[in-house]
Amino acid sequence: MPRLIEVAEKSECTLAECAAAIDESGFEPSDEDSLAHAALWLRRLGNNRAFLGDMLVDALAQRHRADDTQGYGPQAIQLTSPRGGVFLRAAIWPSAGDSIYRASGAGAFVYGLPHDHNFSFLTHGYFGPGYESDYFEYDYGGVTGWKGEPAALRPCGRHRLAPGQIMLYRAHRDVHSQLPPESLSVSLNVMHAQPVMHWLDQYSFDVERGTITGNVDSGPSEAFLRIAVALQGAEALDLAERFALHHPSERMRLCAWDALAGNRADAGARDQMWQQAERSGSRMVVMEAAARRREIAAGGLPA
Repeated sequence: MPRLIEVAEKSECTLAECAAAIDESGFEPSDEDSLAHAALWLRRLGNNRAFLGDMLVDALAQRHRADDTQGYGPQAIQLTSPRGGVFLRAAIWPSAGDSIYRASGAGAFVYGLPHDHNFSFLTHGYFGPGYESDYFEYDYGGVTGWKGEPAALRPCGRHRLAPGQIMLYRAHRDVHSQLPPESLSVSLNVMHAQPVMHWLDQYSFDVERGTITGNVDSGPSEAFLRIAVALQGAEALDLAERFALHHPSERMRLCAWDALAGNRADAGARDQMWQQAERSGSRMVVMEAAARRREIAAGGLPA
């Protein structure tokens, strides 16, 4: 499960002071000194009980016109701009009784979806009782990423991100399935989100079967390729064929095969395309191609 970081610190700081201190030294989760430094400043920021509310009220009053913060997803607020692949974030976790949860459903907040992360981050219980998670660990290097692949998940129990607590989520190791908190909660994060992360896989899992169920992160390159191939330009088709066979990312290879197969007019032609994919030499693509062919044989359209 994520690593608990003990920080005995009672002083507080502003958001600007926290950001400047972490920016000056950087944040490298694998370095103990860097980890301790970032956790210390995160705790100091968490001790400031007024900064987040004041910031949100100011942003609403200014209609975000003078605010550099950004929201992404239904509940995440980017507090600082990325510098050196590091930024600060606040995440709001509604309870099952909150109106936004009832309107949007659990899936909008990734509740009940076991997943890992393709980046490491520190999290601090800032407000409310905190969410609970069922935790697991796995060996990222031991899987290739096809749907249904055994992942040898190791259960680590259930834990709540309690107020004032700091935890380190480790990239490609910690898996969690979040549960809604008893009441509205907020966590603060120091994110180690390097640009390369979009080429690293982030998986969802079936924890009962112990298998991978899909990839939950896709970069803009995949969407661009699918659109370009759908427009059927000669250069786009040529690029997709080269990506399908030679791209260093297996996920991008599969995306290229998906795009090419989707351009075929009938099931027989799509099946022929996936036969080619089965001979591509990529273990992940081979297993996914076999699944697509089974779907075609059953009379369905490959996803």
